[in-house]
Amino acid sequence: MRTHAKFALLGSALLIVLSAPIALGAGEGQPLDGGTRNPTPSTSQSYNRETQIIANSATYGTRQSNKSNNGGGAIYGCRSAPGGTAAKNEPCIRSNNLSTGLAFEFQTGGMIGGTINSVTAGDASKPFTTNATGVATGLNADRVDGKNAEDISKDAAAAAQALNPIALVKSDGALEHSRGVEAKGASRSALGNYDVVFTGDLGQCALNATVTGTLPGQITVTPAVASDKKTTTVDVRTFAGVTGTPVDRGFHLRATC
Repeated sequence: MRTHAKFALLGSALLIVLSAPIALGAGEGQPLDGGTRNPTPSTSQSYNRETQIIANSATYGTRQSNKSNNGGGAIYGCRSAPGGTAAKNEPCIRSNNLSTGLAFEFQTGGMIGGTINSVTAGDASKPFTTNATGVATGLNADRVDGKNAEDISKDAAAAAQALNPIALVKSDGALEHSRGVEAKGASRSALGNYDVVFTGDLGQCALNATVTGTLPGQITVTPAVASDKKTTTVDVRTFAGVTGTPVDRGFHLRATC
């Protein structure tokens, strides 16, 4: 009987030793178990205090890595309300450098560094906010659809010019200067009668013309939009003084659209 009692005691001791590692990761204050959930799914054993890992290392205090080709080095989840730390709603991840160096670095061997997605997409969602107003080196913040601020400014100027075509025509019908005029778009058809062909539909534009030179004169303009709306031909007629006699005169013609 004594022998059986010794074996019973020994078996109980082995059972306690073998079962101890399973119990160690069961709740707060216990060591963590690898390859399983810490603590158990039981809410009664959830951690109620920060699990702190404090190091004094020349490199990193902790390191998490996954050698699988599927990636997945680490994942962090929380249920934080809006407002962030300022509203005492801690974010899921906070990197706080207590000195003056970098608080974070991201690096990849691919062409895309990462994504920032919001469940609520659209203009109401912001990828991030910052109180720093300096220039972010390497960030093409002045580009829109691949164009920088200078390109956008040039395009805007070109668009404005396109809305205000002009033609400076000599008395013989030759173009001296133009903008928005078809190639060889000015000609003299008769005494004091000229045609200027502009690109586009100027049917809703205001036309203004003045004769050039020191002699008094009169000028009239009559636009005619092509059926395909691709060009507008302006009939320009110049007259001498107040007599109404046709005469060849140079003129400036402008359309304001």
